[in-house]
Amino acid sequence: MPAATIRARARAEMINEIKAIARRHLAAEGANLSLRAVARDMGMVSSAIYRYFPSRDELLTALIVDGYHALGAAAEAGDAEVTHRADLRGRWLAVCHAVRRWALAHPAEYALLFGSPVPGYAAPQETTVAAARTPATLIGILVDGFAAGTLTDPGPGELPGPVHADFTALRDGLFAGLPETLLARGATGWIHCFGAVSFELFGQLNGVISAREEYFDHQMRRMTDLIGLPSHPHP
Repeated sequence: MPAATIRARARAEMINEIKAIARRHLAAEGANLSLRAVARDMGMVSSAIYRYFPSRDELLTALIVDGYHALGAAAEAGDAEVTHRADLRGRWLAVCHAVRRWALAHPAEYALLFGSPVPGYAAPQETTVAAARTPATLIGILVDGFAAGTLTDPGPGELPGPVHADFTALRDGLFAGLPETLLARGATGWIHCFGAVSFELFGQLNGVISAREEYFDHQMRRMTDLIGLPSHPHP
């Protein structure tokens, strides 16, 4: 094996180990990461870790990008599990439940993505690209339904003028051909999915709701009604 390949593989393994230890720190201490503490746990001098991550913010960015991609992969896998692709409601619910399962299995990473902003940290553009995977999966379900004629254009009347303009611009930039009102409905469902997950994960349901999965499913089904997703596959 060429020496350059060996060095690249060793560097990749070291980066993965740094990130794994940093995730353990996230679980124990939240987003207040310290490169010195990570280096100490790895048994290396603090200056050595800067060869891999020159700053705390670069390590945070790497963790955030990984988290968004892992969540997006879970969402995409949930969608792919629904074999009847015309079952738009089933696909939407599968994605929402996949998001919830990932969040419950990775609470510290979810909190890094959707919890309180990290003081002094400004996320670069690369995090935005990674963050788009999950909403793109959900909106893709609407795109499929509209293309197949299962979902129809409800017309712009239900959106206030400024909101209509916002979603028209968003549609033209990312989802050409999808009516802006359907896009707005999908965005509402997406926001509600993450709001419900956050309420559960951050303890807002403690002492209030014990049947968490059933309640989540109930909420997501109500959102499919709002969006207008059919109950059964379209013939």
